[in-house]
Amino acid sequence: MTKAYFGTDGIRGLVGEAPITPDFVLKLGWACGKVFAAMSHGPGRSRVIIGKDTRISGYMFESALEAGLVAAGVDVSLLGPMPTPAVAYLTRTFSAQAGIVISASHNPYHDNGIKFFSSSGEKLPDSVEQAIEAELARKMVTRDSGNLGKVNRIADAAGRYIEFCKSTVPTGFHLEGMKIVVDCAHGATYHIAPSVFEELGASVTCIGTSPDGININSGVGSTSPEALCQRVKSEGADLGIAFDGDGDRVLFADRNGLLVDGDELLFVIARHAVAGSAGNTGVVGTQMSNLGLEVALGELNIPFARAQVGDRYVKAMMRERGWRLGGESSGHIICEDATSTGDGIVAALQVLVALIEGGESLDQARSHMQKLPQLMINVRCSTAVAPLENEAVAAAVSAAEAELGARGRVLLRPSGTEPLVRVMVEGKDPKEVENMCRKLSAVVEKELV
Repeated sequence: MTKAYFGTDGIRGLVGEAPITPDFVLKLGWACGKVFAAMSHGPGRSRVIIGKDTRISGYMFESALEAGLVAAGVDVSLLGPMPTPAVAYLTRTFSAQAGIVISASHNPYHDNGIKFFSSSGEKLPDSVEQAIEAELARKMVTRDSGNLGKVNRIADAAGRYIEFCKSTVPTGFHLEGMKIVVDCAHGATYHIAPSVFEELGASVTCIGTSPDGININSGVGSTSPEALCQRVKSEGADLGIAFDGDGDRVLFADRNGLLVDGDELLFVIARHAVAGSAGNTGVVGTQMSNLGLEVALGELNIPFARAQVGDRYVKAMMRERGWRLGGESSGHIICEDATSTGDGIVAALQVLVALIEGGESLDQARSHMQKLPQLMINVRCSTAVAPLENEAVAAAVSAAEAELGARGRVLLRPSGTEPLVRVMVEGKDPKEVENMCRKLSAVVEKELV
């Protein structure tokens, strides 16, 4: 069944334009409340937890969601600014019916969105999203005053999540003597991540920890890692860690100021798991994962599989195969031995454990995997499109694939969160990769923009 509002990661768009408007989010809260209340089997009212990142519009949408849920007779617990994975964790620990995050993740401040977690801290199944959309088509009716929901604020949410993050590393593990630069993207990890690493003993230099409502992801964070790379070099740090606006993605910089992406981080974690004989070590990547990851894992006899792009598809394939590790090049990494969803801080800690227990620096650990040259160009389109349905685009892709042959691969896909077509070319020759990617992007821009 086609969904009118939900994309690959909740509902997202430009603030003030449908559906990211206060009136729609009010009704969305009511519709969610109706669905979650119907799903509840326990005594009393259902309870929903709401967290948000640091965007200025978050206050507006928090109030709208709160009002809609209360009108449907659902109790609400407010967390304030909290990383997306923290909301997943706290939804589980408080036995809430669902968790809601107000965030547009790595997008700029003028976008916002609403994403959801089930009571188990996982993304909602399609059936529940469809049920919410069905309620959105109905008239909003407020419960009588005696049956309205109640609202409270969880004051110690940050401390609870900090302790959870620290609990995911082995007993006695510490970061004493390590100098780390931490970039929080002026986002939801600004008051969480520095404390986690400092309390484990690291010397921490912070950037991106002064949110003002509009500077989220602006020139800092995992979408703009240049600031991190430069700061690592100028500080003489051992490494740097960059999160995105809502804290579910992480990238590193090594001591030389060179960026280390999600594919390389997955490899570092998986290689350490093999060295420690840690159970089933299969890894799920995506269609965008670098071929070098697949080759390097193969040399270690670690099974590898590609899912569709999107953490929900990665998670679904992990569950299908019984594997515990998966992720994306963007740094969205799921370490299911530790938590239920992609978590930037938890993934960063798993990398640090691998480095310290393996006795290697990050640049040494990453050197065991050789990435193939890969270039991706985002072509902005006016609406969501299926690029290969265009004859000229499909013909250009076929010609590029024939020219590359066994030397590489081509992938075109529409973004699930923005009106973009992502054009990716990968191969052994960097000049050939760049020329081909730019040529294909020009065709996409001509035909689809």
